[in-house]
Amino acid sequence: MELTNIPHLSSSSSFFFSSCRWCYRSRRRTGKAVITALAAGSRCSADSACPEPIEQHNVDSLSVASGPANTQCYRRRGFAAVALLPFLLPHVDMASAADSYDGSIIQNGVRNVLTKVKAAGVLRLVFHDAGTFDISDKSGGMNGSIIYEADRPENAGLSKSLKILRKAKEGIDQVQQVSWADLIAVAGAEAVALCGGPEISIRLGRLDSSTADPTGKLPEETLDVVALKTSFGKKGFSTQEMVVLSGAHTIGGKGFGNPNAFDNAYFKVLLEKPRPTSSGMPIGLPTDWALTEDDECLRWIDIYAEDEDKFFADFRDAYTKLVNSGASWRTA
Repeated sequence: MELTNIPHLSSSSSFFFSSCRWCYRSRRRTGKAVITALAAGSRCSADSACPEPIEQHNVDSLSVASGPANTQCYRRRGFAAVALLPFLLPHVDMASAADSYDGSIIQNGVRNVLTKVKAAGVLRLVFHDAGTFDISDKSGGMNGSIIYEADRPENAGLSKSLKILRKAKEGIDQVQQVSWADLIAVAGAEAVALCGGPEISIRLGRLDSSTADPTGKLPEETLDVVALKTSFGKKGFSTQEMVVLSGAHTIGGKGFGNPNAFDNAYFKVLLEKPRPTSSGMPIGLPTDWALTEDDECLRWIDIYAEDEDKFFADFRDAYTKLVNSGASWRTA
Protein backbone atom coordinates (compact mmCIF):
# COMPACT_ATOMS: atom_id res chain seq x y z
CA MET A 1 0.00 0.00 0.00
CA GLU A 2 1.33 3.42 -0.87
CA LEU A 3 1.01 6.13 1.71
CA THR A 4 0.65 9.42 -0.07
CA ASN A 5 -0.50 11.69 2.73
CA ILE A 6 -0.74 11.64 6.50
CA PRO A 7 -2.83 14.59 7.64
CA HIS A 8 -1.88 14.07 11.27
CA LEU A 9 1.68 15.24 10.54
CA SER A 10 2.14 18.98 10.34
CA SER A 11 5.08 21.30 9.94
CA SER A 12 5.36 21.44 13.71
CA SER A 13 5.97 17.70 14.02
CA SER A 14 9.40 16.79 15.40
CA PHE A 15 9.53 13.02 15.01
CA PHE A 16 12.88 11.61 13.93
CA PHE A 17 11.91 11.26 10.27
CA SER A 18 15.11 12.59 8.76
CA SER A 19 16.45 12.76 5.25
CA CYS A 20 20.07 12.52 4.25
CA ARG A 21 20.91 15.69 2.33
CA TRP A 22 23.36 13.92 0.04
CA CYS A 23 20.95 11.07 -0.70
CA TYR A 24 18.06 13.49 -1.11
CA ARG A 25 19.96 15.45 -3.77
CA SER A 26 20.84 12.20 -5.49
CA ARG A 27 17.28 10.88 -5.44
CA ARG A 28 15.77 14.15 -6.58
CA ARG A 29 17.83 13.90 -9.75
CA THR A 30 16.10 10.58 -10.42
CA GLY A 31 12.70 11.96 -9.63
CA LYS A 32 12.27 10.02 -6.35
CA ALA A 33 11.75 11.45 -2.91
CA VAL A 34 12.80 9.10 -0.15
CA ILE A 35 11.95 9.57 3.50
CA THR A 36 14.19 7.81 5.97
CA ALA A 37 13.54 6.76 9.53
CA LEU A 38 16.91 7.17 11.21
CA ALA A 39 18.29 8.34 14.47
CA ALA A 40 19.75 11.81 14.50
CA GLY A 41 23.52 11.83 14.16
CA SER A 42 23.77 8.46 12.40
CA ARG A 43 25.11 7.97 8.91
CA CYS A 44 23.12 6.76 5.94
CA SER A 45 23.98 3.17 5.08
CA ALA A 46 21.96 3.00 1.88
CA ASP A 47 24.89 4.22 -0.14
CA SER A 48 28.51 3.67 0.90
CA ALA A 49 29.48 6.85 -0.92
CA CYS A 50 27.22 8.94 1.28
CA PRO A 51 29.37 11.11 3.56
CA GLU A 52 26.56 12.94 5.30
CA PRO A 53 25.39 12.61 8.89
CA ILE A 54 21.66 12.49 9.44
CA GLU A 55 20.14 15.60 10.96
CA GLN A 56 16.84 15.74 12.78
CA HIS A 57 14.36 18.07 11.16
CA ASN A 58 10.64 18.61 10.84
CA VAL A 59 8.49 16.82 8.31
CA ASP A 60 5.76 18.45 6.29
CA SER A 61 4.56 15.31 4.53
CA LEU A 62 5.41 11.66 4.29
CA SER A 63 5.39 9.33 1.32
CA VAL A 64 6.78 5.90 0.76
CA ALA A 65 8.43 5.59 -2.62
CA SER A 66 8.17 2.33 -4.51
CA GLY A 67 11.28 0.65 -5.92
CA PRO A 68 14.21 -1.54 -4.89
CA ALA A 69 15.23 -1.61 -1.26
CA ASN A 70 18.57 -0.01 -2.00
CA THR A 71 16.81 3.18 -3.00
CA GLN A 72 15.39 3.63 0.50
CA CYS A 73 17.50 5.13 3.26
CA TYR A 74 16.06 3.19 6.14
CA ARG A 75 17.48 2.16 9.49
CA ARG A 76 15.83 1.30 12.77
CA ARG A 77 17.85 3.13 15.37
CA GLY A 78 17.11 5.27 18.41
CA PHE A 79 13.45 4.24 18.24
CA ALA A 80 11.43 2.36 15.68
CA ALA A 81 9.70 5.24 13.94
CA VAL A 82 7.98 2.97 11.51
CA ALA A 83 6.18 1.33 14.40
CA LEU A 84 4.50 4.68 15.05
CA LEU A 85 2.84 4.79 11.64
CA PRO A 86 -0.34 2.96 12.68
CA PHE A 87 -0.83 5.53 15.41
CA LEU A 88 -0.24 8.45 13.07
CA LEU A 89 -2.55 7.27 10.32
CA PRO A 90 -6.25 8.13 10.58
CA HIS A 91 -8.41 5.16 11.62
CA VAL A 92 -10.41 3.61 8.81
CA ASP A 93 -13.23 1.17 9.58
CA MET A 94 -12.85 -1.16 6.62
CA ALA A 95 -16.11 -2.96 7.37
CA SER A 96 -18.03 0.31 7.31
CA ALA A 97 -16.29 1.39 4.14
CA ALA A 98 -17.13 -1.87 2.43
CA ASP A 99 -20.78 -1.61 3.43
CA SER A 100 -21.22 2.01 2.39
CA TYR A 101 -23.51 2.88 -0.47
CA ASP A 102 -23.25 5.41 -3.25
CA GLY A 103 -26.86 6.47 -3.70
CA SER A 104 -26.14 8.12 -7.03
CA ILE A 105 -25.33 4.71 -8.53
CA ILE A 106 -28.81 3.48 -7.62
CA GLN A 107 -30.44 6.67 -8.85
CA ASN A 108 -28.66 6.55 -12.18
CA GLY A 109 -29.52 2.89 -12.61
CA VAL A 110 -33.19 3.68 -12.09
CA ARG A 111 -33.11 6.70 -14.38
CA ASN A 112 -31.74 4.56 -17.18
CA VAL A 113 -34.93 2.48 -17.25
CA LEU A 114 -37.62 4.85 -15.96
CA THR A 115 -39.95 7.00 -18.06
CA LYS A 116 -42.95 9.12 -17.15
CA VAL A 117 -45.26 6.51 -18.62
CA LYS A 118 -43.74 3.85 -16.34
CA ALA A 119 -43.63 6.09 -13.26
CA ALA A 120 -47.08 5.31 -11.85
CA GLY A 121 -46.49 1.55 -11.91
CA VAL A 122 -43.12 1.92 -10.19
CA LEU A 123 -44.63 4.17 -7.52
CA ARG A 124 -47.41 1.63 -7.00
CA LEU A 125 -44.71 -0.97 -6.23
CA VAL A 126 -43.67 1.11 -3.24
CA PHE A 127 -47.17 1.22 -1.78
CA HIS A 128 -47.75 -2.49 -2.28
CA ASP A 129 -44.41 -3.50 -0.79
CA ALA A 130 -44.49 -1.16 2.22
CA GLY A 131 -48.28 -1.30 2.62
CA THR A 132 -48.20 -4.75 4.24
CA PHE A 133 -46.74 -3.26 7.44
CA ASP A 134 -48.64 -3.98 10.66
CA ILE A 135 -47.57 -1.84 13.59
CA SER A 136 -49.00 -4.27 16.17
CA ASP A 137 -46.59 -7.09 15.42
CA LYS A 138 -44.05 -5.20 13.26
CA SER A 139 -44.65 -7.60 10.39
CA GLY A 140 -44.47 -6.71 6.70
CA GLY A 141 -43.29 -3.36 5.48
CA MET A 142 -40.58 -2.16 3.13
CA ASN A 143 -38.63 -5.38 2.69
CA GLY A 144 -38.69 -6.27 -1.01
CA SER A 145 -41.14 -9.12 -0.44
CA ILE A 146 -43.24 -7.82 -3.33
CA ILE A 147 -41.03 -9.90 -5.66
CA TYR A 148 -42.70 -13.00 -4.16
CA GLU A 149 -46.21 -11.53 -4.24
CA ALA A 150 -46.68 -10.40 -7.83
CA ASP A 151 -49.21 -13.16 -8.54
CA ARG A 152 -51.65 -11.96 -5.87
CA PRO A 153 -54.86 -10.37 -7.21
CA GLU A 154 -54.20 -7.05 -5.47
CA ASN A 155 -50.81 -6.85 -7.22
CA ALA A 156 -52.10 -7.40 -10.74
CA GLY A 157 -50.00 -5.56 -13.29
CA LEU A 158 -46.97 -5.09 -11.03
CA SER A 159 -44.95 -7.79 -12.81
CA LYS A 160 -44.23 -5.24 -15.55
CA SER A 161 -42.85 -2.75 -13.05
CA LEU A 162 -40.75 -5.44 -11.38
CA LYS A 163 -39.34 -6.39 -14.77
CA ILE A 164 -38.31 -2.76 -15.32
CA LEU A 165 -36.53 -2.57 -11.98
CA ARG A 166 -34.95 -6.00 -12.40
CA LYS A 167 -33.17 -4.62 -15.45
CA ALA A 168 -31.94 -1.68 -13.38
CA LYS A 169 -30.85 -3.98 -10.57
CA GLU A 170 -28.74 -6.13 -12.89
CA GLY A 171 -26.74 -3.08 -13.92
CA ILE A 172 -26.44 -1.65 -10.41
CA ASP A 173 -25.33 -4.96 -8.91
CA GLN A 174 -22.35 -4.99 -11.24
CA VAL A 175 -21.09 -1.90 -9.42
CA GLN A 176 -22.50 -2.37 -5.93
CA GLN A 177 -25.09 -4.71 -4.47
CA VAL A 178 -28.51 -3.17 -3.88
CA SER A 179 -31.42 -4.75 -2.03
CA TRP A 180 -34.85 -4.85 -3.63
CA ALA A 181 -36.21 -2.81 -0.73
CA ASP A 182 -33.70 0.00 -1.31
CA LEU A 183 -34.16 -0.15 -5.06
CA ILE A 184 -37.95 0.11 -4.89
CA ALA A 185 -37.80 2.95 -2.34
CA VAL A 186 -35.39 4.94 -4.52
CA ALA A 187 -37.31 4.12 -7.71
CA GLY A 188 -40.54 5.45 -6.25
CA ALA A 189 -38.86 8.70 -5.25
CA GLU A 190 -37.35 8.99 -8.73
CA ALA A 191 -40.79 8.40 -10.28
CA VAL A 192 -42.23 11.27 -8.27
CA ALA A 193 -39.39 13.63 -9.18
CA LEU A 194 -39.45 12.65 -12.85
CA CYS A 195 -43.10 13.67 -13.07
CA GLY A 196 -42.46 17.06 -11.49
CA GLY A 197 -43.02 16.20 -7.85
CA PRO A 198 -40.76 16.88 -4.87
CA GLU A 199 -37.22 15.58 -4.55
CA ILE A 200 -37.11 12.95 -1.79
CA SER A 201 -33.95 11.81 -0.04
CA ILE A 202 -33.88 8.10 0.73
CA ARG A 203 -31.95 6.45 3.52
CA LEU A 204 -30.20 3.31 2.26
CA GLY A 205 -29.35 0.00 3.88
CA ARG A 206 -32.62 -1.95 3.96
CA LEU A 207 -32.48 -5.72 4.09
CA ASP A 208 -34.66 -7.93 1.92
CA SER A 209 -37.09 -10.52 3.15
CA SER A 210 -36.62 -14.06 1.91
CA THR A 211 -40.34 -14.83 2.03
CA ALA A 212 -43.66 -13.26 1.07
CA ASP A 213 -45.52 -11.10 3.59
CA PRO A 214 -48.89 -12.24 5.00
CA THR A 215 -51.90 -11.77 2.75
CA GLY A 216 -54.81 -9.44 3.40
CA LYS A 217 -52.67 -6.53 4.65
CA LEU A 218 -53.28 -4.00 1.84
CA PRO A 219 -56.33 -1.70 2.01
CA GLU A 220 -59.03 -2.92 -0.35
CA GLU A 221 -60.28 -0.56 -3.03
CA THR A 222 -63.88 -0.86 -1.83
CA LEU A 223 -63.33 0.26 1.78
CA ASP A 224 -65.38 3.12 3.18
CA VAL A 225 -63.66 5.99 4.94
CA VAL A 226 -64.01 4.52 8.43
CA ALA A 227 -62.40 1.27 7.35
CA LEU A 228 -59.70 3.22 5.49
CA LYS A 229 -58.79 5.16 8.62
CA THR A 230 -58.64 1.95 10.59
CA SER A 231 -56.45 0.25 7.98
CA PHE A 232 -53.96 3.13 7.78
CA GLY A 233 -54.00 3.50 11.55
CA LYS A 234 -52.83 -0.12 11.89
CA LYS A 235 -49.83 0.85 9.79
CA GLY A 236 -49.01 3.84 11.99
CA PHE A 237 -50.38 6.57 9.70
CA SER A 238 -52.62 9.47 10.67
CA THR A 239 -55.61 10.69 8.70
CA GLN A 240 -53.55 13.54 7.28
CA GLU A 241 -50.82 11.12 6.14
CA MET A 242 -53.45 8.85 4.58
CA VAL A 243 -54.87 11.75 2.57
CA VAL A 244 -51.51 13.07 1.39
CA LEU A 245 -50.31 9.61 0.34
CA SER A 246 -53.54 9.12 -1.61
CA GLY A 247 -52.38 12.08 -3.67
CA ALA A 248 -49.98 9.68 -5.43
CA HIS A 249 -53.00 8.77 -7.58
CA THR A 250 -52.46 12.07 -9.35
CA ILE A 251 -50.21 10.18 -11.81
CA GLY A 252 -51.25 7.19 -13.85
CA GLY A 253 -54.44 6.39 -15.67
CA LYS A 254 -56.99 7.12 -12.97
CA GLY A 255 -58.18 10.32 -14.61
CA PHE A 256 -56.85 12.94 -12.19
CA GLY A 257 -55.50 15.49 -14.65
CA ASN A 258 -52.31 14.89 -16.62
CA PRO A 259 -51.34 11.25 -16.01
CA ASN A 260 -47.65 12.11 -16.30
CA ALA A 261 -47.66 15.13 -13.98
CA PHE A 262 -47.23 14.85 -10.24
CA ASP A 263 -49.24 17.84 -9.00
CA ASN A 264 -52.22 18.64 -6.80
CA ALA A 265 -54.82 17.99 -9.52
CA TYR A 266 -55.97 14.91 -7.57
CA PHE A 267 -57.35 17.05 -4.78
CA LYS A 268 -58.89 19.60 -7.10
CA VAL A 269 -60.77 16.88 -8.96
CA LEU A 270 -62.03 15.40 -5.68
CA LEU A 271 -63.69 18.72 -4.91
CA GLU A 272 -65.64 18.76 -8.18
CA LYS A 273 -69.37 18.11 -8.00
CA PRO A 274 -70.99 16.08 -9.33
CA ARG A 275 -68.39 13.37 -9.42
CA PRO A 276 -66.65 13.73 -12.80
CA THR A 277 -66.21 10.97 -15.34
CA SER A 278 -63.73 10.30 -18.11
CA SER A 279 -65.00 8.78 -21.37
CA GLY A 280 -68.12 7.75 -19.51
CA MET A 281 -66.12 5.94 -16.80
CA PRO A 282 -65.85 7.06 -13.17
CA ILE A 283 -62.58 8.76 -12.30
CA GLY A 284 -60.45 7.18 -9.63
CA LEU A 285 -61.17 4.41 -7.15
CA PRO A 286 -64.03 4.14 -4.65
CA THR A 287 -61.48 4.78 -1.86
CA ASP A 288 -60.51 8.08 -3.47
CA TRP A 289 -64.05 9.38 -3.26
CA ALA A 290 -64.61 7.90 0.17
CA LEU A 291 -62.18 10.55 1.45
CA THR A 292 -64.64 13.29 0.50
CA GLU A 293 -67.26 11.83 2.83
CA ASP A 294 -65.24 12.56 5.96
CA ASP A 295 -64.89 16.07 7.38
CA GLU A 296 -61.31 15.56 8.59
CA CYS A 297 -60.22 14.15 5.24
CA LEU A 298 -62.08 16.88 3.38
CA ARG A 299 -60.25 19.56 5.35
CA TRP A 300 -56.91 18.19 4.14
CA ILE A 301 -58.19 17.83 0.59
CA ASP A 302 -59.09 21.54 0.64
CA ILE A 303 -55.65 22.46 1.96
CA TYR A 304 -53.78 20.48 -0.68
CA ALA A 305 -56.04 21.64 -3.50
CA GLU A 306 -55.15 25.23 -2.59
CA ASP A 307 -51.48 24.78 -1.76
CA GLU A 308 -49.37 22.50 -3.96
CA ASP A 309 -46.18 23.35 -2.07
CA LYS A 310 -47.83 22.15 1.15
CA PHE A 311 -48.86 18.95 -0.61
CA PHE A 312 -45.30 18.39 -1.84
CA ALA A 313 -43.76 19.00 1.59
CA ASP A 314 -46.20 16.72 3.40
CA PHE A 315 -45.98 14.03 0.74
CA ARG A 316 -42.19 14.03 1.08
CA ASP A 317 -42.48 13.40 4.82
CA ALA A 318 -45.18 10.75 4.51
CA TYR A 319 -43.33 8.94 1.73
CA THR A 320 -40.18 8.83 3.84
CA LYS A 321 -42.15 7.34 6.70
CA LEU A 322 -43.77 4.83 4.34
CA VAL A 323 -40.52 3.48 2.89
CA ASN A 324 -39.01 3.16 6.37
CA SER A 325 -42.01 1.28 7.75
CA GLY A 326 -41.05 -2.19 8.95
CA ALA A 327 -37.60 -1.97 7.37
CA SER A 328 -34.69 -3.97 8.76
CA TRP A 329 -31.38 -2.18 8.36
CA ARG A 330 -27.84 -3.25 7.63
CA THR A 331 -25.27 -2.76 10.36
CA ALA A 332 -21.55 -2.23 9.87
